[in-house]
Amino acid sequence: MAGYLGGYARMLAEVSHTGRRPTRTELDERRALGERAAEAGHSLRALVRGHLAATRTAWPDGTPARSAGWTLAAVEQAVDAFAEGYERAQRLAVRQEEAARREFIDDLLYGRSDLGRLAERAERFGLVLSHAHAVAVAEGPEAYVDTAPVTRQVESALLTRFSERRVLLTTKNGRLICIAPGDQEEVLHCFAEQVRATPDCGRVALGRPRQGAGGVVQSYEEALSTLELAELLRLPEPVVRAADLLVYPVLLRDRQAMADLVLSALGPLREARGGAEPLLGTLEAYFDSGCRGAEAARRLALSVRALTYRLERIHQLTGNNPADPVHRYTLQTAVIGARLLGWPAREL
Repeated sequence: MAGYLGGYARMLAEVSHTGRRPTRTELDERRALGERAAEAGHSLRALVRGHLAATRTAWPDGTPARSAGWTLAAVEQAVDAFAEGYERAQRLAVRQEEAARREFIDDLLYGRSDLGRLAERAERFGLVLSHAHAVAVAEGPEAYVDTAPVTRQVESALLTRFSERRVLLTTKNGRLICIAPGDQEEVLHCFAEQVRATPDCGRVALGRPRQGAGGVVQSYEEALSTLELAELLRLPEPVVRAADLLVYPVLLRDRQAMADLVLSALGPLREARGGAEPLLGTLEAYFDSGCRGAEAARRLALSVRALTYRLERIHQLTGNNPADPVHRYTLQTAVIGARLLGWPAREL
């Protein structure tokens, strides 16, 4: 500690005898010493206490009131300069830490950098990339940023409950992201609950656990794809799991074949009055209600008679009867494909 008080007692003695103010050079030295103390990890509280102790030791006996005033003013300037340097070094360290963290997250989520080097850096941020990890992604009406109160609220709740777990919370492209060990699904569920408890909450997608550094990227991309699928399919659930939607990527694996099915099975609906969308919505409600006419009519705010008329019209136009089990499978698959491909709003 004494190394950060160099020249302090001498300066006080000169100020007390001459009444001069601390020079710019002396104050710059105090700032430099404050920076060094912060970089060495010393406590500012202990350092200020050391300055006060040194002041008491160097205080001349029988100091007149006038000299005391000069000395106290010098103490104030010296300690203030020292604290300024200390705080400047801390701010720089925080910015450097944030830059390193952001660079690591970018490399981790985009699969950049050497995997061995990435694994070494991951330890610093609480991840062991040799283990499996799963990623949850939250998307809301407003972009998530690191400094937003919502982000801090979710982070505080997770740290309070899972302080001993290896969990990383961050933001990326306006989304809130949680990376957790693959065998601790409760962490991601808690993350989803906390996001849903915030004002103006959006949807949360949970990727599947994947092994290794590359597994984090895969789980992250899977969660993003799940968010997109949920939007395209107009799913009502606020929390969606990639594991529950695996059939849809399979259906889209051959997009051209799916487009052909949509146009073949549903294309004639465009000839209806009002276009294809009303009848497409009718089919969607009918299938979502388990092919129960009364339930589908309720969802569409129609009478059962009006729903029956629409189903008959679909049969007339497409040649496929929604009530027939064989036709039903074709129509339902085509309806799902239409939502995934954005038809009829988008031409196929």
